[in-house]
Amino acid sequence: MSLQFKTAKKNEATSFLRDLDEAVTRGTPETRARALWHTTNLMIAGRFSEDEIWTFGEVVTRLADEIEVAARAQLSQRLARFDRAPVNIIHKLAFDDSIEVAGPVLRESKRLEPYALVANVCTKSQTHMLAISKRESLPERVTDELVTRGNEEVVSSVAQNNGARFSDFGFLHMITRAEGDSILAEQLGLRKDIPRHIFQQLIAKASNDVKQRLERERPEMANDIQSSVTDVAGALQSKFGPVSRSHFVAKRVVATQHRLGNLNESSISTYARSHRIDEVTIGLSLLCSLPGDVIERALLDKSPETLLILAKALGFSWETTMALLFLGAKDHRITAQDLRDLESEYGRLNIETSRSVLAFYQSRKNGGAADAGAQRQPAPAAP
Repeated sequence: MSLQFKTAKKNEATSFLRDLDEAVTRGTPETRARALWHTTNLMIAGRFSEDEIWTFGEVVTRLADEIEVAARAQLSQRLARFDRAPVNIIHKLAFDDSIEVAGPVLRESKRLEPYALVANVCTKSQTHMLAISKRESLPERVTDELVTRGNEEVVSSVAQNNGARFSDFGFLHMITRAEGDSILAEQLGLRKDIPRHIFQQLIAKASNDVKQRLERERPEMANDIQSSVTDVAGALQSKFGPVSRSHFVAKRVVATQHRLGNLNESSISTYARSHRIDEVTIGLSLLCSLPGDVIERALLDKSPETLLILAKALGFSWETTMALLFLGAKDHRITAQDLRDLESEYGRLNIETSRSVLAFYQSRKNGGAADAGAQRQPAPAAP
């Protein structure tokens, strides 16, 4: 196509839009409605630049201001799947008070940026949120707002949306809302993207019916479900041996260090490198304000995710974290490849997110005693 022809086409479109803009000002409701559909058809069928599309949007916006709700709803339906729809008119439709108008673009338009969706969630109705929750894909920043501000229907809808992505904050907030709501608990448990440590928190609070249904629906998670509801004392004892009086000696020493302000990463690292499991368990229990059995589970678990999160929340270096991993590993051995993968995983963890997960653990697990590691009782003497 020659430059001369392109220039002529551009001038023709500009002249048409100018004439149309004048018609908007002088026209009747009937002529404006006809102009709206003529303009919309032309815009969808034509090949225009982004600047020209924006101009179309300005004209369509002015026309849309003059038409009734039913016509605006029809316009929304037409533009929702038009990938080059003017952003200005799409935003206007998305923020319309009528859900009949806003709904189609909120559910389907790819021209709505995450910031616009967040603003919509923060300022519009629950029905607007429900429409957003049904989008083909949703980034974390949007789902964070939906699960915080949405009602039960909105949260349930976004939990079922396989295209939605959740931050740890979003998952944890939904787990809190799932208390007493077996339907939401099951919807969360069925999500393939729920992190393992958060899945365990969900199971710990779920009803027996939910656990049984999830075990049927997600057989690959059966071990996690069972380990969350069974006593691990036997496993702990087989790994670390029966609790002896040395545990209480360790408790007094570590508690004194903590009281004097000397319990820190360096002392935990020293204990771990010396394979002093009692001191590590009690020390981490005090530093994390978590019961000792939670720390023991984190050390024993075949998946080190919880231990990595606790270490990151405490701001530990990789060297200290590595010592903790070796302490809990079978025969204190980890392959070089596994260790590289764990180091990469640890590096990707966000410290603020890890601290929010720790705070959640504390709210659910802490029975009031920071040094809950001392709650372990000595094994009964053999007859």
